[in-house]
Amino acid sequence: MDLKIIISSPSGAGKTTITRNLLKKVKNSKLSVSCTTRKPRPGEKHGTDYFFISKKKFLELKKKNKFLETAKVFNNYYGTLKSEVISKKKNKIILLDIDWQGARIIRKKIKNNLHSFYLLPPNFKELKKRLIKRHKENIKIAEERISNAKNDMKHWSEYDEVFVNKNINRCSKEIMKKIDLIRLNNKKKSFISNFVKKFKFK
Repeated sequence: MDLKIIISSPSGAGKTTITRNLLKKVKNSKLSVSCTTRKPRPGEKHGTDYFFISKKKFLELKKKNKFLETAKVFNNYYGTLKSEVISKKKNKIILLDIDWQGARIIRKKIKNNLHSFYLLPPNFKELKKRLIKRHKENIKIAEERISNAKNDMKHWSEYDEVFVNKNINRCSKEIMKKIDLIRLNNKKKSFISNFVKKFKFK
């Protein structure tokens, strides 16, 4: 059975970089590619990082009930396609790079084999520094991201695990260890379940 891992964080906390690290190093992992109406950032590719689509197309897909969840963030729409999460192959680890709004909705719809991880920055000063650097050409956008990050981090307690991203590689390894442990526990539960089914209760 597939294992689904939600990874969320405030903007600038390293979520995308860590998710990419996991895709390279975690066996049988797959990214659930989200749809978005925002413009691609430098280096982002359609179909790899996101499906970059128009607002019209997004709303059409939503009307056809193609999404597991949708959210509006910074005046852009984001959505997780059902087809990206429901894998045809067994034992896949599906990574969902989504915000707390999407995570909250998906938890209500998927009850089994779903785990959620939240990434925190080492401190708020460092997060502000990253966001100002990322949006140095538009300080107003940077301030908006900083304000939103404060609200975003209020939702950390809704997650199964919380990781502080002081170092990208170290944090990635901590998450990989946790995924291995979850996978091992799932195998153990499956073995015991199959073992008990063989009992002949009278």
